Amino acid sequence: MNTIIENTALVKSISARMGFEFCGIAKAEFLNDDARRLETWLNKGMHGNMAYMENHFDLRVDPSKLVPGARSVITLLLNYYQEETQNTKGYKISKYAYGNDYHEIIRAKLNEFLFELRENTGDIQGRGFVDSAPVLERAWATKTGLGWVGKNGNLINKSQGSYFFIATLITDLELIPDSPFVKDYCGSCTKCIDNCPTDAILPDKTINGSKCISYFTIELKDELLPADMTGKFKDWMFGCDICQEVCPWNRFSQPTREINFKPLPEILNFSTSDWEDLSEETFKKIFKHSPIKRSKFKGIKRNLNFLKNYSE
Repeated sequence: MNTIIENTALVKSISARMGFEFCGIAKAEFLNDDARRLETWLNKGMHGNMAYMENHFDLRVDPSKLVPGARSVITLLLNYYQEETQNTKGYKISKYAYGNDYHEIIRAKLNEFLFELRENTGDIQGRGFVDSAPVLERAWATKTGLGWVGKNGNLINKSQGSYFFIATLITDLELIPDSPFVKDYCGSCTKCIDNCPTDAILPDKTINGSKCISYFTIELKDELLPADMTGKFKDWMFGCDICQEVCPWNRFSQPTREINFKPLPEILNFSTSDWEDLSEETFKKIFKHSPIKRSKFKGIKRNLNFLKNYSE
């Protein structure tokens, strides 16, 4: 039977083999402070029409509700930064959506991770999560020592910035926890606040999700986008990276090694007219494995019309 030291080393080595850039471990416990912050945020209605954020509150703050007997929370970071840029005459797509859908890629990695853990430690219980369940990923990331939550709401890693997907693995396997990240290195910098065109980033490190461009272009399912947002999207058609692009810490970003995140040629090369002339059949074919399919053709056309009408 492995010792706790051997199991901890095993987790770190599996993480590296799976291609994750960073791996941190925390003791599974109730998130008191984060529960209060989340409750306040929800009560202020900053989640907009994202009603799912209100669901399963107890699961979000108590890992033992997701994995009975939970003892450890493992946080994994997978880099998605791309040096390649889009056609300057096309509509803008968030970098995280340049390649294949990260949900599918990371879910497969987590399944393999758990399989290998069980092969080496016995019949342990565990569940992996990536944007698919009520888990406060960034809270656990700070507890596992991987970075701090910046003023823009993103987890920022001191050595490589913020272009990361966060995956969480909760298990009843006892592991040695890493030291939490306690310092905030944003300092007096307000670049993300100053550059957000919709004023979604508040000075008190609160994000008004209901005003974020990503919310409007991805989450909001209304047939029309709000008229008071006209002219504020800066050509962002799906998501928005402005607060990451201006963040000084992202000068340390490194190109991803994950081949599945290789940009689709259409995302890099499409002009505005290419997007506007896109048929539903072609959309489904090109973006079959892309996160962009989340908005569906109808949502993309709505976003395009909103941007096109403003430009005219």
